[in-house]
Amino acid sequence: MKVLKFGGSSVASADVIRKVKEIVGQTEAKKIAVIVSAFGGVTDLLLDTAKMASEQDLKYKEGLKKIEARHLSVIKDLLPVASQSRVLSKVKSEMNVLETLLEGASYIGEITPRLSDKIVSFGELLSAYIISEFFRESGLEAVYKDSRELLLTDDTHGKAAVNFPESNKRCKAYFNKEQSSVIVLPGFVASTADGNVTTLGRGGSDYTASIIAAAVRAEELQIWTDVSGMYTANPKIVKQAKPIAHISYEEAMELSHFGAKVLYPPTVQPVLDRGLPMVIKNTMDPKAAGTVITKKSPEEGRTVRGISYIPNISLLSLEGPGMIGIPGISKRLFEVLSLANISVVLITQASSEHSICIGIDEEDAENAIREIEKAFAYEMSLAKIKPVIHEKELAIIALVGDQMKNHQGLSGKMFSTLGKNNVNIRAIAQGASERNISAVIRKDDVKKALNTLHEAFFEENIKQLNLFILGTGNVGSKLLGQLKQQRKYLKEHLRLNIRVIGISNSRKMYFEEQGISLEKWPELLDSGKKADSTLFYETIQKINARNSILVDNTASENVAAAYPKYLKQSISVVTCNKIACSSAYGQYLELKELAREYKAPFLFETNVGAGLPIIDTLKHLMASGDEVIAIKAVLSGSLNFVFDNFNEKTSFHDIVKKAQEQGYTEPDPKIDLSGIDVMRKILILARESGYKLELTDIENRSFLPAEALITKNNDAFFKVLKKYESDFQHLLKEAFTKNCKLKFVASLDKGKASVGLEHIPEGHDFHSLSGSDNIVLFYTKRYPEQPLIIKGAGAGADVTASGIFADIIRIGNY
Repeated sequence: MKVLKFGGSSVASADVIRKVKEIVGQTEAKKIAVIVSAFGGVTDLLLDTAKMASEQDLKYKEGLKKIEARHLSVIKDLLPVASQSRVLSKVKSEMNVLETLLEGASYIGEITPRLSDKIVSFGELLSAYIISEFFRESGLEAVYKDSRELLLTDDTHGKAAVNFPESNKRCKAYFNKEQSSVIVLPGFVASTADGNVTTLGRGGSDYTASIIAAAVRAEELQIWTDVSGMYTANPKIVKQAKPIAHISYEEAMELSHFGAKVLYPPTVQPVLDRGLPMVIKNTMDPKAAGTVITKKSPEEGRTVRGISYIPNISLLSLEGPGMIGIPGISKRLFEVLSLANISVVLITQASSEHSICIGIDEEDAENAIREIEKAFAYEMSLAKIKPVIHEKELAIIALVGDQMKNHQGLSGKMFSTLGKNNVNIRAIAQGASERNISAVIRKDDVKKALNTLHEAFFEENIKQLNLFILGTGNVGSKLLGQLKQQRKYLKEHLRLNIRVIGISNSRKMYFEEQGISLEKWPELLDSGKKADSTLFYETIQKINARNSILVDNTASENVAAAYPKYLKQSISVVTCNKIACSSAYGQYLELKELAREYKAPFLFETNVGAGLPIIDTLKHLMASGDEVIAIKAVLSGSLNFVFDNFNEKTSFHDIVKKAQEQGYTEPDPKIDLSGIDVMRKILILARESGYKLELTDIENRSFLPAEALITKNNDAFFKVLKKYESDFQHLLKEAFTKNCKLKFVASLDKGKASVGLEHIPEGHDFHSLSGSDNIVLFYTKRYPEQPLIIKGAGAGADVTASGIFADIIRIGNY
């Protein structure tokens, strides 16, 4: 014999009930017990109607009409006209009884628990009767059996306790005697010894099925619902969640306790006691494998079976010196909560006995605090115990798996994974069996925590990075193009899934939590909200995505000033903006320290040499114990382009204009030509080499006339360049007469830094440098005579974007 239970969503309409009939008809078993819930939504409608009646609100009559219409409609849809009369008559007769009960509630102005059970039972009773008639009409050998005649309970209305010896005896006797192959029974309902209707509480229909399956020692209990089994996490929150093929009863109970809505924990207990297999199946997709639940989970497979959570938790802490070494404190605390009918879902206690921390439902918090402080009023008056500390807006997340106890480091992996994503843990609980590791976190962090843990424990080492990009000009647009082009390669070869969730330029900003289409980002950005740096940050906080990275493609001082608040939220920062790292040394140091403290990488490879691995190489030199003695470098691709193309046949003004048009200079070319940009770069290299320098410590031998340095806009700047053309030609001629080339060189020698034009003779490493190329010579203890040389394109949107891209990938590999 098999027992099949169909929930409200599985009997929500005539069309779905037809699917139920097909499933029952294809089930291979000599005898099948089919337990059904009320039609989807009817139980709530009954409760609402009863509430209106008790409040003497005559609208309850409208509710009654809706309930009747719902059932009559299903009958007319399922049964042929010739077969409807008897069933319609029976249902209308039952509706008359329900109407009388509601009239009584309205008359006395209240609903007792006993009356509530009677009213709410109509949902399952009518559903089971109608479905049994439809089965019979469809050719199945079906019969209706009232569960109230089989299940005996006490008189605790609303959540009655089952009398198992008597109920088991009745079930065995009935099913042994019944000859029909299909028996349809209402779930959720039972009765007392004197015949009063009772209900089995939340998950009551599952419980009915479980009790009957255990009583008759069924081959299998099938729970049919609207999902394909139990999942590794809530699929509504974790899109990558997968059905669990096979788990143990204990694992199923743990996951159900922690919010997996497919099962309610007590429903598993009767079949667990008998060791019967259970299967969770999807009525809408009956061919899906579902989840098999047995006494033991398979040895092979994943150590962690699922990740679940309980929302709306309050954390209450009782602490004080008067608790240390005093027997009975815990007993008194839990006794108080028990008497107040408050369930404790998590307990943690310090070994010093100085404090006890409990997690309870947020709705019970105020009542719990009141009762606890009343019970410990004497100790609190003597300051031996402090008033209850209440933390709210929390949730519990949990890893579940029978095999977790056999594997080391799971707790460490769980907590480090959360920590890297700035998920603060308020309390931890773990049983000696290690079947469950629970942590209390902020309610707002649940989505990020579940996705982060699921990625760490279930996804095939594919790490998801969530980008928030500021700046969509030359560099930003090239970066977005590269991300689009490499998306498939990154997933297949580097196991990285990179999504752009937010984009902003100086005018607009646009967000999409599931990822912005990189094919349509310009149009989507144009349709976005007005750009606002404060709102941009607040939106990132609200989205609260795991592995978040701020990508700064701007030259904005305000954006650079905001890095600390991003890092403090464990949001990594990748930037080509040199302002932050070349600001005051204390600010530079703060950014590095924040990155370490909050485990949020702060990467700025493109600050020097665009896409060249200059800073990365320097970091490896320092980390391996080398020491930088000196640096000689050409660090301005724009200046190198200018002086490489400047000759007696061209004007300095025209070459600078060309460099600007081709994107080699900053929007304000004076930044490049004044030497300020190169000063910032050598300053960054000096700091990364371990020297505590400020920008003002660097000597700048500027070749620009003083008049050019004080111009207010580009037009004025270019006019001055034309005015002093003869001076620039003189610089060129002077170098030519010495058979040298002009290069703007940055130097660091034993902690002293300078920048300026130099004459570079033939044979020098810098002499052959052309176009916008950069070159860096590192003289270190390991490379004292022959320097370590890095050379290549040091300017341009493409190479800068590729350098930013490389930093993003570095974070993905952390």
